[in-house]
Amino acid sequence: MADASAVLDREIRRTEPDYVVYRPRSLDGSTFDTGNEHFLVFDGPDGSLMAVWTQSSHEGAGDHRIVFSRSDDEGVSWSRPRRIVGPRYPGDGHMASWGFPLLSASGRIYVVWNQYQGIDDVVHQHTGTMNGCFSDDAGATWSEPQMMPMRRSPHDHTDPRVPSNWVVWQRPIRDLEGRWFTGLSRWVSKAVRTPPHSISWTAWETVVEFLRFLNVDDDPEPEAIEIEWSAWGSDALRVPHYANPLLSVAQEPSLVRLPDERLFCVMRTMSGCIWHSLSDDDGATWCSPRPLLRRDHGLPILEPLCCCPIYPYGEGRYVLLHHNNSGRFEGCQPEDSGRNRRPAFIALGEFREEAEQPVWFSDSKLLMDNGGHGIGPLTRTDCGVYPSTTCRDGNFVLWHPDRKFFLLGKRITEEWLADLTVPE
Repeated sequence: MADASAVLDREIRRTEPDYVVYRPRSLDGSTFDTGNEHFLVFDGPDGSLMAVWTQSSHEGAGDHRIVFSRSDDEGVSWSRPRRIVGPRYPGDGHMASWGFPLLSASGRIYVVWNQYQGIDDVVHQHTGTMNGCFSDDAGATWSEPQMMPMRRSPHDHTDPRVPSNWVVWQRPIRDLEGRWFTGLSRWVSKAVRTPPHSISWTAWETVVEFLRFLNVDDDPEPEAIEIEWSAWGSDALRVPHYANPLLSVAQEPSLVRLPDERLFCVMRTMSGCIWHSLSDDDGATWCSPRPLLRRDHGLPILEPLCCCPIYPYGEGRYVLLHHNNSGRFEGCQPEDSGRNRRPAFIALGEFREEAEQPVWFSDSKLLMDNGGHGIGPLTRTDCGVYPSTTCRDGNFVLWHPDRKFFLLGKRITEEWLADLTVPE
């Protein structure tokens, strides 16, 4: 067997990264750091770049923890990850998953996450309370965790002792009044969900909701953060499963603001393509989801059951990261998420004021691939999943977990996008 260090050196270069944020210390999980995902990089209040992500031996291993790192040289080098909350290894307490940041006007940094409480409903990494902590010294120290208020849903278990099943996967954005706003995937409890057409986890019922953090700029304790919900309960966004239209699989919403102040949301589904929804009242209400097309009356944009985020790229322009296949990639079936989440493509989007679908898209261009070479304890091959972006002084960087193992950054330049043409 090749030396582990040599394998790491080779594998980290497969997607041709411009930045390296984190390289695990082993291949087999023995260092408990070979799972790295939900990688959210953001502008720190002190001018640095900061990042939070979920680290573990591997996804679902039971040792999910929230870690924090920072860069003072525009992403060239990063501090050693600091564990905010969660176990150091399997068996070291209840795991903490899917952390995301909220910055207050004073510079306080909140991190909010899904805290497992020892009760499984859908799956242990989704069933949990909403917990949070904060730092007032740019991440050097963190407060003790507190449980935050989370409204019970008719999609939750009928026993109130069973926590909700939920994930927030992207950084929140500011609403028109400056409050933080984001989307949420809610897995419907086993006690009330539509029966799946198969035993595959890809048919577990899910809906999309939204939440608004009303008072973060007042620097409250996490337990006193006020949350307003929309698209909640029977108003949640639903998308039919390809084999069972009564079953909704709508997950991982991603939001951008349009020039006319509407909110545009895309989401992953189990239909073979991306779906989208619009809000013209700053997220209070949403239209029924529909497939995302290249243009009005055009072809749908294909996607397996995998995240497909959209990010602003200048005024009225957007980049859509997706995988450009319906799930039936290289002979696999839509349920085979271990093989169909690659390669990663970019489609350029532009605002079309008079169109029914207000963002139209170019053809898709290959951004990166890892050749399907698996790595880590689960030999994952997914590419460009659970990323985030920053844009500083014109330097637009996609920060992404390669195979949920390495944490890397890749520039997306105007020159690279120049050959992508959006329909008029």
